[in-house]
Amino acid sequence: MSNNQTPHIRWFETLKSEDVAIVGGKNASLGEMIASLKHKGLRVPDGFATTADAYWQFLTANQLTEKIQSHLEELQSGKTPLDKVGKSIRRLFLAAEFPADIAAAIKNAYHQLCQNYNNHEVDVAVRSSATAEDLPQASFAGQQETFLNITGEVELLDACRKCYASLFTDRAISYREAQGFEHTKVALSIGVQKMVRSDQASAGVMFSIDTETGFPDIVLIDAAWGLGENVVQGTVTPDEYRVFKPLLNTDNFQPVIEKTLGDKQKKLVYAKGGSESTKNINTSPAERQTFVLSDQEILQLAVWASVIETHYNQPMDMEWAKDGETGDLFIVQARPETVQRQKVAAALKTYSLQEKGEKILTGLSIGEAIASGKVCLIETADDIRDFQDGAILVTQMTDPDWVPVMKRAAGIVTDHGGRTCHAAIVSRELGIPAIVGTDKATEVLQDQQEITISCAEGDQGYIYRDILQFAETEVNVENIPHTKTQILLNIASPGAALRWWRLPCDGIGLARMEFIINNIIKIHPMALVHFDDLQDRGTRKQIQNLTFGYQDKTEYFVDHLARGMAKIAAAQYPRPVIVRMSDFKTNEYANLIGGKQFELKEANPMLGFRGASRYYSDRYREGFALECRAIKRAREQIGFTNIIMMIPFCRTLQEADQVLQVLAENGLKRGENKLQVYVMAEIPSNIELAAEFSQRFDGFSIGSNDLTQLVLGVDRDSSQLAYIFDESNAAVKGMIRRLIVAAHENQRKVGICGQAPSDNPEFAAFLVEAGIDSISLNPDSVIAVKRRVAEVESSR
Repeated sequence: MSNNQTPHIRWFETLKSEDVAIVGGKNASLGEMIASLKHKGLRVPDGFATTADAYWQFLTANQLTEKIQSHLEELQSGKTPLDKVGKSIRRLFLAAEFPADIAAAIKNAYHQLCQNYNNHEVDVAVRSSATAEDLPQASFAGQQETFLNITGEVELLDACRKCYASLFTDRAISYREAQGFEHTKVALSIGVQKMVRSDQASAGVMFSIDTETGFPDIVLIDAAWGLGENVVQGTVTPDEYRVFKPLLNTDNFQPVIEKTLGDKQKKLVYAKGGSESTKNINTSPAERQTFVLSDQEILQLAVWASVIETHYNQPMDMEWAKDGETGDLFIVQARPETVQRQKVAAALKTYSLQEKGEKILTGLSIGEAIASGKVCLIETADDIRDFQDGAILVTQMTDPDWVPVMKRAAGIVTDHGGRTCHAAIVSRELGIPAIVGTDKATEVLQDQQEITISCAEGDQGYIYRDILQFAETEVNVENIPHTKTQILLNIASPGAALRWWRLPCDGIGLARMEFIINNIIKIHPMALVHFDDLQDRGTRKQIQNLTFGYQDKTEYFVDHLARGMAKIAAAQYPRPVIVRMSDFKTNEYANLIGGKQFELKEANPMLGFRGASRYYSDRYREGFALECRAIKRAREQIGFTNIIMMIPFCRTLQEADQVLQVLAENGLKRGENKLQVYVMAEIPSNIELAAEFSQRFDGFSIGSNDLTQLVLGVDRDSSQLAYIFDESNAAVKGMIRRLIVAAHENQRKVGICGQAPSDNPEFAAFLVEAGIDSISLNPDSVIAVKRRVAEVESSR
């Protein structure tokens, strides 16, 4: 690359982060990565930047400064509205000419770039980089323009002129006003960068932090076919991938903990002829139903995200592209992440619905809040002025022109977009809950309809009919006392696990596999094993649709279950995460897709064919084998060796032996690869034979609900006998004390994962006095119970 510099041109390779005043944040960052990270394998397309001095000289030569200032004064005095002021200023730029020396410098640099790539007219991306842009305290996301597939001197100079003009788009003027930046002190640098031919492959956005929860150990990647503007603008709902950073480059693990298929209905490609350099075309059915990136490409991008984050020593927001001609991946932008890093680490604000409602739609949840109000349906930017303050904005997608309206909304719902689209980024910055990628909100929701949007239930956001009551709680996680008794979490949803990472706890005491099977997989495992034998044609079609892309239908079950458990395990890694194997009752299994063909009808499913008895039975053994495959993959391939297995409802010692034998047959031998296997203590026989169960399992976890039911002989779901059902009954407490004594005599740990200590801090106090090793709680109970446990421990 030539190092020929002029006062107006700087090659990326000569720039560093401290050159923001010369070439703006975006271009300085590109130069920093090329200069400092290429030796670590990072690929960044080469190019050059115009300087801030070139911008000031452009203004002077065209006598624009006073004219711009005059228009801005009209705006600030209220004489002229924003849209007219912005249009007038942009016209000044578009009518101006580049001074000869600046034009020559740009042309010469472009020709040098062409020579470097052995191309007569190399295609370039022309990006705007303001000197107040990509700062840690302000993102300026999408405020200026980018022009793609620009070729030749004439097109290049025209695009550069448009870049200058875009410093005064309505949205850029509005944003600087809101952020307190003086318009006349912000210069614009133009980045001219070799295009990556992602129009023939794919592109997207990634963050080195979980954008919704601030969990620092995640890389979030969004991906779509074609040029990346569709992802940035939210024109499509992209694929979404999450990678666990601490396990990258470790023991050949592949820590991709989430893969979600987006609809990707369009792709942006090069346009030939006409006035536009790019155009959107429809994707094929195969493209929509295929993941954009392979696992190896996902991992490669995640490694680069970690390298970039480490270099800048802060969470980063990056854009990437894949070249369809070479198959190479590139980083094309990197900037500081501006939302999560500014949150107060000690404050944990939680939201919860106080009543049930009818779910209308789902999408990706952005933020963690709940909002309710009337729908204000706006289909195009032409109707923005019709928005009503405090309403829920519902539209197909947003772009930076919508920001003034978004600020006035109680919540936002869009048809399209992923977690890194414009609507998601701005809603986070504004602290407004949003649900993006619903696919059909503008069709289903009616203007002025009352709705509630909830982003407080995990990765999925839910839109409910009517205005529902909800609670907002702020928890301070500072100054929480340390306890000798371990405090663990009860977790069902993989998405919810990441939301509670800030809680001061020691791991997860109960991860419920049933949630993943019921809500994510949805299919009975035996219906996948015996798909060809399914009798119901409707069921076969449902399963074919859900498992599209999986040649082996059982792999659909294993893949989704393994990643779901891995995501839960990631939230507390390397602390222990106890995963309970499936414990549906027969009636619950029957409600899964295809389940009715494989389940018996029982008079009392609560005491029937459930838990351990299923695992070695010919009626379910093959289904349990899929669960085992998923555990094995989560531990040995993805890398979460902190996962501990737990066997529920194990009635006898003979059952224990049979289950352990089945585990070994499926490659899960207790003690190998540090595998621990716990047993639920929820049946009186578990307590009576605690010493013998201790020889077979590594620990116990008390299920207080079932134990109380069986000790007192009361159906826990009986409203008539609810007054008798009490975990604090002396008989139940006596059983728990006996178990703890017997387990400790045999060097086995005892925890509890039942509801009782979450609901009743005094029951938790009893457990501490009895010498229990750990208490697993619902997340919202952790702080209060931990304080109570500390009081009891200090008084002993």
